[in-house]
Amino acid sequence: MDAEYCGLQQGSSSSCRAADAVAWGAAQQQKRQRCQGSSSTSSSLQISEPEPQDLNSGEIVEEEDYYMEDDCDDDGDGYDEDDYEFDEADFNQHLADKFDDLDLPPGVEATVPWLQKIAAKEEAEEPSKSNTADENADKYKQFKQFDTVQNFSDHHFAKNSEGEPARAWSKRVQHDWKLLEKDLPASIYVRVAEDRIDLLRAAIIGPKGTPYHDGLFFFDVHIPSSYPSGPPLVHYHSGGLRINPNLYNCGKVCLSLLGTWSGKGCEKWNPAQSTLLQVLVSIQALILNEKPYYNEPGYEASANTPHGQRNALEYNDNTFLYSCRTMLYSLRRPPEHFADLVAGHFRVHGHTILAACKYYMEGNDVGSVVPEEESECKSSDAGASSSSSNAPKPGAVKANPPTRRITFNTSLKTLYEDLLMEFNVKGADTRRFIVEKLKKNRPAAV
Repeated sequence: MDAEYCGLQQGSSSSCRAADAVAWGAAQQQKRQRCQGSSSTSSSLQISEPEPQDLNSGEIVEEEDYYMEDDCDDDGDGYDEDDYEFDEADFNQHLADKFDDLDLPPGVEATVPWLQKIAAKEEAEEPSKSNTADENADKYKQFKQFDTVQNFSDHHFAKNSEGEPARAWSKRVQHDWKLLEKDLPASIYVRVAEDRIDLLRAAIIGPKGTPYHDGLFFFDVHIPSSYPSGPPLVHYHSGGLRINPNLYNCGKVCLSLLGTWSGKGCEKWNPAQSTLLQVLVSIQALILNEKPYYNEPGYEASANTPHGQRNALEYNDNTFLYSCRTMLYSLRRPPEHFADLVAGHFRVHGHTILAACKYYMEGNDVGSVVPEEESECKSSDAGASSSSSNAPKPGAVKANPPTRRITFNTSLKTLYEDLLMEFNVKGADTRRFIVEKLKKNRPAAV
């Protein structure tokens, strides 16, 4: 073997001889280590040092060039090491960015210096966020139920001008204003225009125990010159959605009091007794009700039949989905003069709306009152924790068909995610729902 090695050594270049000598020397060293302690002795071979390589010989070792290229230029842009200045802050930010998508166990962040710096930066930003939230909360608290504004630029009836109003007409309108200011329910807000006293805008909160609960619904009202001999004109801000048989996607409001539907007796407009306040309260009570399906003419006859009950439940499902979409529409494009109300309302009620979404996705009937405990903590068996008033009655239609529920849950899940994001931006109490979301998305431990 030694003779063969020497022969190969003579026929190779100087650089190869050096490399082979190093390899052969290492092999002989291993042999000597294995043989230590043996009774037989052998003469140790003296390995001469490899000859120095001639760096000017023109021979290039490709492996060396590969590693040099990898170490010096990762992105193809070379730099002079003498000109490079280490920026610790930039380096720490670069490391932190790599950890953005990682779900680190609790406590790990405290051991990572660059994460500590990022956390400290976020804590420094918290006061400004808190100040913004407090400012928004103050605006909401100060938002009056009834108030005057200069004018409306986006009012549906802004172009309906009928010239100089009569004195008797103006006096009656101002009388209705006083009734609104004095007797408005807590769930209705109104703004009237000083420059155009024939225009007003109302926001109505959906009643609890209905598929509209905690939603915000906006209506533009025009008081024609024939008022009070004739009723006012009312337009609903639908966003292209028909959430009720009486509220069309084009904005039409179908109500006997407005003369847009047939009625009799006190259902019809009475110049001596009917008022703007009555119109708004009727919309809230008669239209935004528990079972809007039966608002459709002729459908009330099926109220006590299984077929009618099932259709009413399905209609409630769609209505709640549309109500959630209306919330998003209002959050992203609040009507003029109502931005503070929209932001504040959903900041306060965002938690209960999200709780209702989860409660309904668990199989409870849309429109049933969400138990208070559902709004406070997650219940693994929401049906068992619901109040007795919401428990299914013997012989009642308990739920919609499974396929219908799957479709409903899929649509509501998407809306829930959008609402969670929007409510969180507005400062709503979303901590519980975000924690649940993070736990759900966390990979299972192996």
